[in-house]
Amino acid sequence: MLPQKLYNAYIFDLDGTVYLGDGLLPSAGETIKRLRELGKRTIFLSNNPTHTRAAYAKKLARLGLPTPELDILNSSQVMVDFLKTHLPNGRLFVIGEAPLMADLRAAGFTLVEEARRTDAVIASFDRTFVYRKLQVAFDAIRAGARFFATNGDRYCPVPGGGEPDAAAIIAAIEACTNTACEAIVGKPSRYTIDAVLKMVQLPAHECLMTGDRLETDVKMGLEAGMSAALTLTGATTEAMLHASIIRPTYVIEKLSDLIPRETARPELGEG
Repeated sequence: MLPQKLYNAYIFDLDGTVYLGDGLLPSAGETIKRLRELGKRTIFLSNNPTHTRAAYAKKLARLGLPTPELDILNSSQVMVDFLKTHLPNGRLFVIGEAPLMADLRAAGFTLVEEARRTDAVIASFDRTFVYRKLQVAFDAIRAGARFFATNGDRYCPVPGGGEPDAAAIIAAIEACTNTACEAIVGKPSRYTIDAVLKMVQLPAHECLMTGDRLETDVKMGLEAGMSAALTLTGATTEAMLHASIIRPTYVIEKLSDLIPRETARPELGEG
């Protein structure tokens, strides 16, 4: 079933939903522009912490969708807000990349490299992961440090395949420490739900969450009380959908399917 009505706010995942690599997915740009013309709020939400919100804004502008940073949320920012509440002034050992570290430093946190000085280990998507980082995390957690993660994605979609994501880092640390990650703050967590609803300032039922992953995007939308659309442009195939117990409100083949025909421009119905 496709949407038969318009919502007041549209929350979009990015990788695999709006774009893949450095290109917009079919109809994504036209659809988002049309929603804005109709006066609808468009928010972008990513679990990927390897880019800052400023970098996401720059990329969206380059792709023809200029967007203020305040309308973009990623798991780095959710982690910053989480730590301000649960571990203010904490000293952090971060297994992650430079943008996440920059966001944490900008928020006033101290980043450390020694296990004995670590208050919390932060696990994230890290393409520079090496054994030394695992050793520090192991030593810190066994000495009493807390253990948090930005996101639990198994892989990040890229043109031609995917890259192992934060779930692999979390699993490595859990395996050697026999300690479960205390909180994963990205989608579909309550921490991200609360952050998104705070951004839109609307009741959940007036919002539509759209993404390419059942276990993060769709699950988060449904648990928040939103409608949720699964797009088959990224990580999830029809076979995966049929095998899942997670049932999206809508299943779409392209983003233009989100707009009822009577409010769509003619070109949105093409291709």
